[in-house]
Amino acid sequence: MTFAPRTWVVGEVVTAALLNAEIRDQFLSFFGAWTSDTPTWTASTTNPVIGNGSLTGRYLKVGRTVHRVVDLITGSTTTYGSGTYAFAMPAAAGSATNQVGDAQAVGGSSRYAGHILITANSSTAACYFPDSGLVPVSRLSTMSPTIPFTWASNFQMRACITYEAAS
Repeated sequence: MTFAPRTWVVGEVVTAALLNAEIRDQFLSFFGAWTSDTPTWTASTTNPVIGNGSLTGRYLKVGRTVHRVVDLITGSTTTYGSGTYAFAMPAAAGSATNQVGDAQAVGGSSRYAGHILITANSSTAACYFPDSGLVPVSRLSTMSPTIPFTWASNFQMRACITYEAAS
């Protein structure tokens, strides 16, 4: 909710409503509850479909700072599409923003640590994980139906990022 402060004019009568809007409500927005949502999950070629899996998100926007969490749990009817994956962010990134957050993918007995990246002026972010098919394994590749592993039912991905929004 935070926004640019009011420009006061000489002789203006300060009311309780103005003080509440300009001070109290602005202050409270710094400590507000996170907003829950369902991020859009897309792929560069054919979009995946969550089916009976779970895709949830939540975010907190304070001024132009956005904190975003994405949780993905695949189900038995999830289809994985084709191409590299991206997840919608609640606000477009600013023009000087290239921000990196943390991501983890868990499937079977494998756990991969990776990153989530939002680039300048983008409204989506992509996750990057080590591609076990490449040497060296420390090289990161964009999350896809086969990266960091071949996705299957009950596999999970969680990502958290903080970035500067365009507005």
